[in-house]
Amino acid sequence: MPDLTWLHEPALLIPLTALLGLLVGSFLNVVILRLPRRLEHDWRSQARELLGDAVINEPLPDAAPPDLVFTGSHCPHCKHALSAFDNIPLVSWLALRGRCRYCKASISWQYPLVELLTALASATLSWKFGFGWPLAAGLALTWVLIAASGIDARTQLLPDQLTLPLLWLGLLLTLVPVFVAPSAAIIGAAIGYLSLWSVFWLFKLLTGKEGMGYGDFKLLAALGAWMGATSLLPIVLLSSLIGAVVGGAALALRGQDRSTPIPFGPFIAAAGWVWFVFGDRLGGFYAGLFGLQ
Repeated sequence: MPDLTWLHEPALLIPLTALLGLLVGSFLNVVILRLPRRLEHDWRSQARELLGDAVINEPLPDAAPPDLVFTGSHCPHCKHALSAFDNIPLVSWLALRGRCRYCKASISWQYPLVELLTALASATLSWKFGFGWPLAAGLALTWVLIAASGIDARTQLLPDQLTLPLLWLGLLLTLVPVFVAPSAAIIGAAIGYLSLWSVFWLFKLLTGKEGMGYGDFKLLAALGAWMGATSLLPIVLLSSLIGAVVGGAALALRGQDRSTPIPFGPFIAAAGWVWFVFGDRLGGFYAGLFGLQ
């Protein structure tokens, strides 16, 4: 069995985890861009099978969108296949000055931002947990949250293919347990789902409008499974604060009014990650704020 004791040294573990985060962040960009298109293709195919071609107005493309793993990357503008040198996380974007090598079209800021965010978040987890199973689990949580947030920000969709496995993984980790006991995870998942579900229906009954999507319920349920029911109130409060600041600033920069719908999933994910990493430090402030000390 290989000797992995050297990985317990933070000076080595943190940069290695950051490098891993860069590589994973490059893949997460693929997930963010391709998964919604594949899901839409699958939904249209299933609808056509159930309802018939006459019910579906838009034609279904003959070929499915590219898969997440085996299809190589290409420029979305000129469709030129990208070489390995064009796909080095963060470095290629900087070297090419944010433009395609072949057609000189601008490359979205999403690519370096997701890669850099994944690297920094991964390095922070290695600083927090050190080498071990909590770090591995935390990396899985972080990467799924980044992918789900990116998809929601682009499409206002939180795919079950991401939120439900995250929920089940949080519940399964209680068999060890890694973070919380089984009872805390089960109660946290149930309260996380039902709390936003109740808000959704109350808002709809009062206004006739849908204030959030079902994916938000599942995402908060997943976070409850990972961190327990006691984490849910601070996560909701943090997500509301982040949403008010970041969402308000985004609307102002785009010249849109407050009636413009914005995805809430990225704010839930950001708040959940912050509490996951820094909850032990924020807990004292939270308890004092509500007189729980």
